[in-house]
Amino acid sequence: MPISNYLNTSPTLGSRVYLHPSCQVIGDVKLGDDSSIWCNTVLRGDVNRIEVGRGSNIQDLTMCHVSHKTADKPDGSPLIIGDYVTVGHSVILHGCRIGNDCLIGMGSIIMDDVVIPDRVMIGAGSLISPGKTLESGMLYMGRPAKLVRALTEDEMKYLRYSAEHYIRNKDNYLKGSTA
Repeated sequence: MPISNYLNTSPTLGSRVYLHPSCQVIGDVKLGDDSSIWCNTVLRGDVNRIEVGRGSNIQDLTMCHVSHKTADKPDGSPLIIGDYVTVGHSVILHGCRIGNDCLIGMGSIIMDDVVIPDRVMIGAGSLISPGKTLESGMLYMGRPAKLVRALTEDEMKYLRYSAEHYIRNKDNYLKGSTA
């Protein structure tokens, strides 16, 4: 079973959520309607909370975690993912905030207290250093990631298209069909 409690917290799932049997969803995790968590992905909400918005997908081999609360930092670093976000394969998300309609490229690492606003694309393999705040409507790439340019109109449309594609894909799995 991919769902586990931690102390007094349990994952909560919205409507039409898909969890691949190999994923792990642990503790204080809230998954929005039509979200999907794919093969061998871990969402570990043990020492803080994780929220995944409506229509977002977290793809294969991604690790999602948080930082605990301390006297110096009473809220710690929860992981908050907005609506219609695509998180590519083998990403690490740690205690950051991601707005709506974003795409996080494969193999990227997003560190504690990073703020990614709405409509941002992060290129594959990028590293966003702790505490950075990015700008909406932009493409970032590199290790460390740097602002590359404004997203084109087609790229802005693709952000939502990508998430909607995964909604259709997870619906096929929920129906028992992969066609």
